[in-house]
Parts: sequence; structure tokens; C-alpha cells
Amino acid sequence: MKTLYITISVLLLNLLSGCMPMTYPPGAKNTTAQLGGNIFVTEDGTNLPFRHWLPETAPHAIIIALHGFNDYSHFFQQPGEYFSKLGIASFAYDQRGFGAAPKRGLWAGGEAYTHDLHTLVQLVKQRYPDLPVYLLGESMGGAIIITAMSQTNMPGVDGIILVAPALWARSTMPWYQTSLLWTLAHSMPWLTLTGKGVKVMPSDNIEMLRALGRDPWVIKATRVETVYGLTNLMDEAFNSAPLLHANTLMLYGEKDEIIPKKPTYAFLQKFLATDATDKTVAFYQQGYHMLLRDLQAPTAWKDIAEWINNKPEKLPSGADNRAKEVLARYIPETTKEEN
Repeated sequence: MKTLYITISVLLLNLLSGCMPMTYPPGAKNTTAQLGGNIFVTEDGTNLPFRHWLPETAPHAIIIALHGFNDYSHFFQQPGEYFSKLGIASFAYDQRGFGAAPKRGLWAGGEAYTHDLHTLVQLVKQRYPDLPVYLLGESMGGAIIITAMSQTNMPGVDGIILVAPALWARSTMPWYQTSLLWTLAHSMPWLTLTGKGVKVMPSDNIEMLRALGRDPWVIKATRVETVYGLTNLMDEAFNSAPLLHANTLMLYGEKDEIIPKKPTYAFLQKFLATDATDKTVAFYQQGYHMLLRDLQAPTAWKDIAEWINNKPEKLPSGADNRAKEVLARYIPETTKEEN
């Protein structure tokens, strides 16, 4: 019997060793990165679809927007149009493996995503050397910005805007969830998951959600190894809280069913403990995960514009006061539990 167990164990180990979650990183640097009208050409020659929303007159500020998981640059269409009317130029691109970018559905790796952002920031700052530049990331895009800003070689920017950042790290997941992910990623990394049957509400904007369902550039079936890669990114972003010292505005919807409260509040506890100067947190009581596309999205847009233009002590919506109230109740409770 003992021999049988050993044999089975060896076979399982051989099976798992032959199936590892993969990343699909950029190739060798063979060209000079550049911005075209609708293309962001990276240093390895990859063409990433590129969108822009420009004011009719010269802009006074710049936003570089990063989309979320399985989404693409079109996510910023309405906010970009809104900000352009206020004199703020916005840029967004399809990140590797998403939208119409090459290697659709494949995970390029956290280093690749942060390096592409690093490169684009340099290009935008070269084009607009005298204008303030802000980074805005939704969900996965927020995690990429957090990770990038914790690196010493990241070009300086004037502020970052994190919209429901993806912070669901393994340390905040139940053991059975992390175990299942590891097992699937190391046995069937090619398996695709559709999310059908999972009842979560990403937004209260039903028409927008239906449009996403019809949009061919939104990924509907996700490889397990890509989910594994995203989780690695969320781990790194969550652990980067003490290293993030940028001028920050963070927005979170209290009805978010995608990124739970526990990891979000735990991140904020560490983030705000380091230095609360130039850090504004806003909680929207009626907000969902897709804050920039919810029915109340204009409220968030207005807060962002006001924060960029005037650095107010209080946001127009009062969502920053709401965040202080919620966190004041939550943080002492968390501290007590840890002690």
C-alpha cells in the first residue's frame, strides 16, 4: 500500500510539473517607443491601441488612464469626454493581452504592465513638458499604478487616482480559494472560466453592462493562468501600501461586489498610517465597482476634476467625509482583532 501511495504521489508531481501557469512577456527591445495617432508602439515593437480625448483648446492637465481586467481603453470614453470639456486631456491604451492588443487573453506579467506605463508616462511628459500628469487606474489598472509607483525608477507624476483598485491579495482570501487557484493554475492553466452563475453586480448601470456583454473586445472567458497572474499583481499592490507616497485620490464604492471591503480597508489602514498628507480617500455609498460608469458616475467625475484642478480640502460630493467616518469605525476594530 505504501508503494502505491508513493507511486501516485510521483505521478501527481510529474503531472503538476508539466503544467505551470505561464506569462507571455514582451520580446527584446528593438525599437524606440513612440506615440502615433491611434497606436502606442512599445520598445519591443508591440502596437497597443491608443485612444485620446483632447480639449478644443490647449489642455492644462493630463490624465493617463489604465483599464481593468478583461476590459480595454474604451472604458474611459465618457469620463474622457467629460474631462476634455474642462480642459483636461486624457489618454488610454489597450494593455497587452486585452482589447485589441496582441496575445489576447494571455498574461504579460506585472513587470511588463508597469514598464509599459513607465514608457508611456515618459512619452506623454515629452509631448507636454510643462503640464501636470496624473495616472488613473480602474481595478487592475489601479493595482498596476500602485505597483509602478512603488518602484524607484518610475517617472515623477503629479498625482494618482485609484478607482476601486484590485487589492484582493491572497493574504485576505480564504484558504480554500487560494488552494483551488493554485491547483487549477498548476494542473489546467489553459482552462477558461466565464463567470456564468456567479451572481455579483459590478454596476447599477444595466444598459452599460448589456453593452459590455455585446462588445467583442471585452474578454468573456478567462484562462486560469491569467487569473493567477492577476492575483500575483494584487499581492504585490497590496504589499506596496507602505511604499506608496504619491499625491493620491482613492475612490471606492461601498456596494462593490468585485473587490471586497476587507482587503480594501486593510490596504488603506497601512497606506494612511505611513503619511496621510496629500492622500484623499472617498467612499460612495451608492457606488459599485464600476464607479466611472455607474448611474452616479458624474458625481465621481466631478470629484476627480475638482481634485485635479483645485486640490480642495473637501470633495464636492462629501465622499471623503464618508470615508473618514467608515474608516474611523473600521480601523480600531481591525487593530483590536490583530492584537
